[in-house]
Amino acid sequence: MINRDYYEILGISRSASPEEIKKAYRQAALKYHPDRNPGNKESEEKFKEAAEAYSVLIDPEKRVIYDRYGHQGLQGQGYQGFGGFDSTIFEDFGDILGNFFGFNFSEFFGGQTQSGTRVQPGRDLALEVRINLEEAAAGVEKEFSLNRPEQCPVCHGSGLKPGTRKTVCSACQGRGQVRYQQGFFTVSRTCPHCHGQGEVISTPCEECKGSGLVKQKKQLKIKIPAGIEDGTSLRINGEGEAGKQGQPRGDLYIQVRVARHPFFERKGKDLYAEVSISLTQAALGARIAVPLLNGDQEVLKIPAGVQSGEVFKIKNAGLVDIGDKRRGDLYVTVKVATPDKLDKEQKALLTRLAELRGENLNEIDRTWLEKYKNLIGRRGQ
Repeated sequence: MINRDYYEILGISRSASPEEIKKAYRQAALKYHPDRNPGNKESEEKFKEAAEAYSVLIDPEKRVIYDRYGHQGLQGQGYQGFGGFDSTIFEDFGDILGNFFGFNFSEFFGGQTQSGTRVQPGRDLALEVRINLEEAAAGVEKEFSLNRPEQCPVCHGSGLKPGTRKTVCSACQGRGQVRYQQGFFTVSRTCPHCHGQGEVISTPCEECKGSGLVKQKKQLKIKIPAGIEDGTSLRINGEGEAGKQGQPRGDLYIQVRVARHPFFERKGKDLYAEVSISLTQAALGARIAVPLLNGDQEVLKIPAGVQSGEVFKIKNAGLVDIGDKRRGDLYVTVKVATPDKLDKEQKALLTRLAELRGENLNEIDRTWLEKYKNLIGRRGQ
């Protein structure tokens, strides 16, 4: 263990924040790294000092012990100095220096990783499925074909020519890792020749050229649940590409796109629609048939004197919520359509109606002007 003061090594105050500690360590590590100072033992020692100081001060528990009891306190806790780094410190080193020097700190610092085969599933696949609003409301089953890598039927995914075996990797001698010196570190890395397997295929399968995979067409049926919203992704486990050499499949992601509807507008589980009624229907009241998304209809009673823009709710005529299964409502906005072409008789009737209501169409209507003056007057009081 180094006996110099850790704060002095990094050139920071005892009240330094974690961000200041990281910044100071990065500056020291970049300055004294062996790659920048080849053969300089003094730089190597200073690099070790900075690394040890950082590993203690960045850890809240170790820092409290060090601040209170110094180096002796850390020794009492079983801390072994430069050789006692844990995985979280490796991650910090990688964040700070990994991108700069191009190596993975978690693979060294006493630095031997466990060899073994990693599970590497096949690649995930993504598809886009387009449905209409009616299908989104009711749910639908879609069928389509995928041209995806499947396990080779000749070698059954092994990549080996039938009757042959793998051979020991000559690069790593079957260990799955290669080791070399990086300054004063001994670095272990996954063998790039066998990818950590320790074995290589010397006689590949002629059908799949050693990959263990061949492309085949696959028919799939996918159930899209009722109430699904535009842009939702569905994950289908194990329907992606087959993994190499018997590894598991990847997953299939389906992005659902719901087309816009010419009549209904959707907001969550609720639907919105707009209907036009005539001037006389608005004045006298009416009963109109409103279409529903499921193909049925609902008779909507329009009261006499309805104003353009009024909204009526039809309960449970929306979509099912995909989460709580509750059904939304349909909101119908009424728009009063003003007739733009009138014959003489229609004009006469409307003129007579205006006279009966005390309206003089030949004079300037100042009703809204008076209302505005009253509104401004009340605001100023």
